[in-house]
Amino acid sequence: MLNPKSSEQSTMCERHCTKSSAKLSMHIEGMPSEILLKIFSYLDAVTLLCIGCVNKRFYSLANDNFIWFRIYSASFSPKRSNWEMNAVEKTAVSLSHTSLHDKETGYWKKKYIVKQIAAGKTAVTQLLKPVNPYTGLPVKTKEALRVSGLSWVIVLKEKNGKEYIMEQAEFSVNDTSVTVVWHGNNWPRIDKLATLDLCGVTPVFLDRYKVPTKNGPRRRSLVAEYNLTNLTKSTSIGSDRLIRTFCLNPGLLVGLWKKEKEMAFVMANLHFHLLVERSTLGSATVPYMLPPHIPFLDDIDQQYGLHGYQLHVDMHSGGSSYLCGTFRNLFSRKDFIKNGYMKLIVISFKNNAQHLPLIGKVGLCWKTDVFAGCIQNCYMMDVTLLDETEKPFWCFSSPVCMRPATRPSDFFNYRGHHFYVTYIDSVGKVNLELVWMEETEEYYVVSLALYLRIEKVNSWFGTNY
Repeated sequence: MLNPKSSEQSTMCERHCTKSSAKLSMHIEGMPSEILLKIFSYLDAVTLLCIGCVNKRFYSLANDNFIWFRIYSASFSPKRSNWEMNAVEKTAVSLSHTSLHDKETGYWKKKYIVKQIAAGKTAVTQLLKPVNPYTGLPVKTKEALRVSGLSWVIVLKEKNGKEYIMEQAEFSVNDTSVTVVWHGNNWPRIDKLATLDLCGVTPVFLDRYKVPTKNGPRRRSLVAEYNLTNLTKSTSIGSDRLIRTFCLNPGLLVGLWKKEKEMAFVMANLHFHLLVERSTLGSATVPYMLPPHIPFLDDIDQQYGLHGYQLHVDMHSGGSSYLCGTFRNLFSRKDFIKNGYMKLIVISFKNNAQHLPLIGKVGLCWKTDVFAGCIQNCYMMDVTLLDETEKPFWCFSSPVCMRPATRPSDFFNYRGHHFYVTYIDSVGKVNLELVWMEETEEYYVVSLALYLRIEKVNSWFGTNY
């Protein structure tokens, strides 16, 4: 039984603590600026930026040029082995201190932040230089992601302008892509949402030896924007007993609960090609603009742009890879150009030696805080197509679904159910055909063809097909 005296004492204690904290807050804010500046001078850059968000007075004091000049000098001044500075250096330092009064408030803060960001970008750029000869992509993408402190958020925007920011819940690295998942219990109603922004988030100050904190200063780079009012039957790619999934290009999967028709999870599959650049070099509202491609003209080769392609494909889900391989020396011919597309045959119906099995039970795995499941006949497909100079020509990562197909005459060598997979975007199309082998209980890829828009080929190679 509760003691009335102890209850009164607890209430009095709470009131006393509240009054004490209020007095402490008032006491700190009532301190002279000179004392606060002295306290701020012992803070590091991250803490100083955070304390500047408390109120206007703290923001003004946290912009002090003397404090930020000291931080800037400690980070970027050249280190000398001598114990003492010579006369010239002493004069330079005294002049630099004098010039602090001539700079506007916050000058050295801005200068420090700009230089820190530039230093971080340089470190990441160096990591992305070595290229894998099989994929044409940077070898050290995983390390670059770690060093940059890169993560991703989604910004859900209601029709009335209200925003919800969701931090990533899970993150996994595949052969040529990363998969990021968001799930939780506080999703806004899907019928009120208008758009979804996918953004890369990086800490302003990079430190490869420390794990970045979510509460520190961070920069946001818009990767892609999606329209959530287009979740219709045409964008649905599969379902199980609990959820229905919808695919939005590029590479976004939205899962809705069947009964409530509310969001269960969001999954983004992001291709390695220019991933770090797209996730760090844009702004919060404008995505990173790809550098213009300058075609290398070849007047001697009459088949220029039609041969020498190399394809790397990875079909995967939930950490399992169903098919991962590289196909070299792909080519086309002028008579293969029809209806605005150029055809590249990767796996032919007629060549049984080229037909390949999908390893394992195919399905797109998903999970939330409470439930988990697997959508049969769906998976993630990563495609990396290189030109004859081994430069990325077409790269994408997207969820796809195997759909039943009528049995064509080309499949007379196989018995079993037939399926097809189709993907299309602004660069081209992928047509994939499979057969379910009852004897071995596995899917076989019996046809794989890429269709490249001839407009893209001409602009890339400077040709006129």
